[in-house]
Amino acid sequence: MPVQNIDINLFLKFSSEVPLFDVRSPSEYKHAHIPGAYSLPIFTDEERKEIGTQYKQISREVAIKTGLRYFGKNLESFVLQVEQIINTKDKPAASKILLHCWRGGMRSSAMAWLLSQYGYDVYVLDGGYKQYRRYVLRQFEWPFHFQVLGGHTGSGKTEVLQELHKSGHPVIDLENLAQHKGSAFGALGMAEQPSQEQFENLLERALAPYYAIDNSHGMIQPLPIWIENESQRIGHVNLPNTFFRTLQESPCYLLTIPFDQRLEFITQQYGTFEKEKLVNAIMRIQKRLGGQHAKEAIFQLLENNITECFRILLSYYDKEYNRAREKNNRTCIPFESHEINAVKNASRLIQHPTH
Repeated sequence: MPVQNIDINLFLKFSSEVPLFDVRSPSEYKHAHIPGAYSLPIFTDEERKEIGTQYKQISREVAIKTGLRYFGKNLESFVLQVEQIINTKDKPAASKILLHCWRGGMRSSAMAWLLSQYGYDVYVLDGGYKQYRRYVLRQFEWPFHFQVLGGHTGSGKTEVLQELHKSGHPVIDLENLAQHKGSAFGALGMAEQPSQEQFENLLERALAPYYAIDNSHGMIQPLPIWIENESQRIGHVNLPNTFFRTLQESPCYLLTIPFDQRLEFITQQYGTFEKEKLVNAIMRIQKRLGGQHAKEAIFQLLENNITECFRILLSYYDKEYNRAREKNNRTCIPFESHEINAVKNASRLIQHPTH
């Protein structure tokens, strides 16, 4: 079967069942890639740099010859890598593979030729990763129907969303995608944050199961999506502007939990981290917290009065949250609970009379 170039919609549809290979260089893949793609670089970073320099400074022909030399010595290795990945994955369409490079040019064409000769049915993304990025950014412009869950720090909002997800409700966990919980302490216990570009890729793929595109009618979204109320910046990544505007304009439920309940919850969540990391986090908000409050919080922490330390911090975050709400002038539907119980609060939220 000859190599087929396919558009982004069909490419992503196939990707749920067909192995997807990214033949760009390791650094390109590490910076950002299509979620679920396997890295199969035709060139190392150094080889790609050399070929690019020759293309610009000498000639296209010289660059191609250098590329062929590097490509040619690894033909068997490429086939073996693909076989190894396919043989370890339970893919129903193992005879088919998807490929892409940056723009759908020579790198993907060369690899597609090799693997098609070996017997695979190869589908190449028309326009490459560059076309995929255009697609990703367009998706954030759709008028998603979000149901936003807000509330003060320590209200157990993430846990409520997790319970909603278990119950079959569409949920987007922004903090999990960003690998950050939003505050100065948000990186504690989390993996390294993705790049901005990769965060956007992950967000689009998380949204994808909850909507469909009808060429005649636009977006079809059968169910509202539950999502936590976030500021636009989460750690060092940002929510796309159009997506954030939709989030801000969506119905918001304000989960209200008593202060002492929230204090106990965040003390359990963060109190076991190394004191050095906690002190560093406090120092990051020292100016906003106030020198005396920061000093007192650190003192209580070092004296093992963990609860008193977090009492100071929680009071600060409550003031910040209230200030932000007043500034945004956003009306939220009140939803009161006397306990942090994710199962009960998720159930009550769905049954809320204004839902």
